[in-house]
Amino acid sequence: MSWRRAALALVFVWFAAGGLGHFLLTDAFTTVMPPYVPHPREMVLATGVFEIAGALGVLVKRLRPFAGIGLIVLTVCVTPVHVDMLLNAERHAIGAPALWARLLFQPIVVFIIWFATLSRPSGHTSR
Repeated sequence: MSWRRAALALVFVWFAAGGLGHFLLTDAFTTVMPPYVPHPREMVLATGVFEIAGALGVLVKRLRPFAGIGLIVLTVCVTPVHVDMLLNAERHAIGAPALWARLLFQPIVVFIIWFATLSRPSGHTSR
């Protein structure tokens, strides 16, 4: 299996599982939403839909670049929630080291999405 295919599989599993989690653990996801986010439950469900849609989109070659862009935007958009969790770690069951790790992992997630969905394979030339 090539690195690109492995990255694509990882992106699919990561976002499909995460999106499903938004529906199975809605209350848990809702509790981590910062107080300034309106309609937190609906936001959790909406992000779950977007994660599942993006995961499915990466499986369709013609949709893959669009799904990749969408998942990158989504990842960037949820980063403030992760920052808020870190700044208010005492409100959450997850410890500060895990929150730091997740926050620092965000750029790696963005890179993996880009690599799997938007980068060109080596040796590929455009005409």
